Amino acid sequence: MQLKFWLGASVLATAAMFGSAPASAQGSLVMYCGVQEEWCRAMSTAFEKETGIKVAMTRKSAGEVYAQVKAEASNPRGDIWWGGTGDPHLQAAEEGLTEEYESAMNKDLQDWSLSQWKAAKKRAIGIYAGALGFGFNTQLIKEKGLADPKCWADLLNPKLKDDVQVADPNSSGTAYTLLATVVQLMGEDKGFDYLRALHKNVSQYTKSGAAPAKAASLGETAVGIVFIHDAVVFAVQGDPIKPVAPCEGTGYEIGSMSIIKGARNLENAKKFYDWALTPAAQALGAPAKSYQVPSNKNAPVPPQAPKMSDMKLINYDFVKYGSSAERTRLLTKWDKEIKAQPK
Repeated sequence: MQLKFWLGASVLATAAMFGSAPASAQGSLVMYCGVQEEWCRAMSTAFEKETGIKVAMTRKSAGEVYAQVKAEASNPRGDIWWGGTGDPHLQAAEEGLTEEYESAMNKDLQDWSLSQWKAAKKRAIGIYAGALGFGFNTQLIKEKGLADPKCWADLLNPKLKDDVQVADPNSSGTAYTLLATVVQLMGEDKGFDYLRALHKNVSQYTKSGAAPAKAASLGETAVGIVFIHDAVVFAVQGDPIKPVAPCEGTGYEIGSMSIIKGARNLENAKKFYDWALTPAAQALGAPAKSYQVPSNKNAPVPPQAPKMSDMKLINYDFVKYGSSAERTRLLTKWDKEIKAQPK
């Protein structure tokens, strides 16, 4: 699956936003949200205002949402899982934790979004895309006497010992994307060799995938491995952080949405699903400082969004690395061979 010409284009208009008066009460919806808190709140607030459906929103990293959905399978508490990397959505789909659904909005979606839907057998759909990379603190790199890092290999420099942050792939979809990316980019043996060498420079494995970008922006770490759009957030606001698309090539995410199997508020989940695929709903990302590329062809692409068409992207195998067996195997191997090892 390739991201092609559409990535550099931006749409100038979007659908009209919502009216000022809330609709009459129409029940409730329990939403598990896998993006940044500000965007989660914007989505739940706008949907509630538009429909009158009361939204109870919980924000967690993608791996944490997957674990919660699986733990609650016999007595589902959630209705809709919106956002977060696509791999755990695919695993949930394979394990029968989510519902099949076909939205009338499908006709307006990018090919990569529909490819995700087909791979999930109609149980998950792509809502945004973003490339993996890192952000570095320009001041700290200069103080260390280092040239600006441009490649994955540069993060292994001994001068960066205890000065790189990345999330734990068990909780973070971002970090799982890193794990799957280096395996596909370098081969499994060399990929794990790389992760072992990187481990010596990692100060901590955070819970949230975006947290290392904030740490780098504050000077708490020299480098944060994140989705590039998460580093852009801090660069836009003037912090000394520079986003990088690694020279060797990199993976990317298809952030996804799923209806949870056994949802108590199924009809409201379907309403949210359809609404979340509209241009107006997808336009809520940029004001919330989330600069991913939206999946609706008619949604505006944030001008701050990293231009993925200019990057060297791998042909990321979402089906394989989103499968239950492969995710479980790689995470178990990472726990044993990387995280458990001394530095």
